[in-house]
Amino acid sequence: MTLRQSLLRTAVFTTLYVLATWSGRLTIMDGTNLSLVWPAAGVGALWFICQRSSRWRMVDVAALAGVTVVVNMLTGASAVLAAFFLVANVLQAGTFAYLYGRWLPGLWGSGGTEPVSRPHQLWRLIAIAMISTCCGALVGPTGVWLVTGHYSGPAAAVWLARNSASMLLIGIAGLRIGAVVRSLDRTPGQRRQRLLAAARAVPKSTWIEAALLLTVSAAAYLGVFGLRHGLPLAFVLVTITVWAATRLSTTFVILHDLFFGSLTVVFTLHGSGQFAEIASHATRALVSQVFVAVVAVVGLAVALGRDERAALQKAAADQARMFATVIDAMGEGLAVLDADGNFLLRNPASAQLLGGVRSADGRMAGNDHYGLCHLDGTPIAPGDLPYQRTLATGDPHAMDILMRNPATPEGRILSVRATPLPISVAGRQYAVSVFSDVTADRRHRDELAAFAGVVAHDLSNPLTTVEGWAENVADLLGPDAGRPGDGIARIQRAGARMRNLINDLLAYATARDNALQLTAVDLTTVVTDIAVARIDQAETTGTPVPRLHIGELPLVHADPALIRQLLDNLIGNAVKYTAAGVVPDITVTGAYDGAQVRVTITDNGIGIPAGQHATVFDNFHRAHRDAGYAGTGLGLAICKRIVERHGGTIIAADAASGAGTVVTFTLPAADLPVRPLPGPGPAPAAQAGQRR
Repeated sequence: MTLRQSLLRTAVFTTLYVLATWSGRLTIMDGTNLSLVWPAAGVGALWFICQRSSRWRMVDVAALAGVTVVVNMLTGASAVLAAFFLVANVLQAGTFAYLYGRWLPGLWGSGGTEPVSRPHQLWRLIAIAMISTCCGALVGPTGVWLVTGHYSGPAAAVWLARNSASMLLIGIAGLRIGAVVRSLDRTPGQRRQRLLAAARAVPKSTWIEAALLLTVSAAAYLGVFGLRHGLPLAFVLVTITVWAATRLSTTFVILHDLFFGSLTVVFTLHGSGQFAEIASHATRALVSQVFVAVVAVVGLAVALGRDERAALQKAAADQARMFATVIDAMGEGLAVLDADGNFLLRNPASAQLLGGVRSADGRMAGNDHYGLCHLDGTPIAPGDLPYQRTLATGDPHAMDILMRNPATPEGRILSVRATPLPISVAGRQYAVSVFSDVTADRRHRDELAAFAGVVAHDLSNPLTTVEGWAENVADLLGPDAGRPGDGIARIQRAGARMRNLINDLLAYATARDNALQLTAVDLTTVVTDIAVARIDQAETTGTPVPRLHIGELPLVHADPALIRQLLDNLIGNAVKYTAAGVVPDITVTGAYDGAQVRVTITDNGIGIPAGQHATVFDNFHRAHRDAGYAGTGLGLAICKRIVERHGGTIIAADAASGAGTVVTFTLPAADLPVRPLPGPGPAPAAQAGQRR
């Protein structure tokens, strides 16, 4: 904001404040020097809010102070009393602006652009107005008491009521209008065009209703306050405010309340209406201001509540359209069904995947069990479909289903996963079923498995022949064969590498494609068996016997064969990649991590080169290619595939001691208690070492 803009605003608000202060002083009731209304409170609060970001706001404070003192003294207040009113008004407006910026961030006037549009914002605004007027009431009525020697409790109550009502009505009106103007383009011509476009967008029926409401309001206020009938009918006017709040815009409601609230005060000042008949000036002012405040709060609360509901409905409709678009664009089929197979929702992909098999009553047609079978062709038993099982148990269920119908007599394989809907709809429970056509994938898997069998059979046979003849030739040549013997040794080493490669390729294909046979796996038993086997192997070959320390390992829900392969690979790597002359020292521990089990294998080996801790899990990656360690680079890739197929993760890191590697992986925990290690005593490795 430039200095010119700030001074222009200061001049505008100074003029408005002069008019508001002068008009308020014209409503002085008696010798207490307290006015019936004080519109300057609302103007001052709005003034300080609009100028809170100005670097020259002290000019505004000085202008407000000057106007307050001059107008009060010109209208009969003493200099001392005018000084008290000055402090009270500055404190009041400053408190309002400060709390508004702290409690209502994001609104226009506090750094944002939005108008007051939610009920909770109204309640905060009312609280801000009450706190601000309390601050002013601590100074203003106290000053009157010090000057006149008499403290009037009713006069203090009038101060609170009139200033709160003024801040509420004028403050909200100004903030609302300011936000609307701020939302328009800066060019005057564009502003006019947008205003005209907005006006034309309002239906004619709304204009007619607004005109009718204004006519009825004028007639009702004239009848209640302009005619002498002695009947307390002011409460009837609340219904008109509710009418406006439920049917017309919030800005219209604010201006309506502001205008007719001012009209109520005018009637009371002229001695007309039921409030003017109250003998006590203080009580008259208090009752009239409370009436104006109640009408304003009721109208705003209803209007803002309606706006909030409309905004929430629009947001819900937009979100529903977005979700509908996402669901319709899914390549997977999605259906929401009840226990009887009735569809609550289904996307186009589901209709395409299921074909035309749907009966008139909304259920899938076909055989007795919807023409759906197990992969071996046997019909699925009643109640055994995934959505039926999940509704019966409350847990997600998944399975592969063979679907046959006239359109696909050879059948299609659907991978189906059902999850219970957490809420009921019209008193019925539903399940969300997501399915996809995996026929090609399953056929590819079968073809790959068949290919792996061909590789195992067709390549192993000639390789066995090569290895056998190489061994015979080596025996014939003897140990002193020289260069021919060296060539035969190379052939034997190449054959061994090829056999390892074939075995690893078969293991990788198995880890990737074979169906998981999930059950509770006791990791302690598996690791113990592997440890004993490694120790026996070392004793047989004369290599250093590894020391294995096995901690308490929780049970996991996994495929036993793949888990054994996983642990055997990792422990085998820990044993193999150890420096010459170093006894392998390996620790295996496990712990629960939420719904998973985290297993850690720590060794004292040669470690993994820097920057390769993630790439060691890639296919055919060998971290120590030139260090003389045999391998194909598929071992850790197989481990990663096994872990990921179980929904877990695997990482490698350097050991805390600086020597060795720490491999950590996760597997789903079994819903069974942890089986403790059998009895106290040394670990299997220690026992084996003692045997040796």
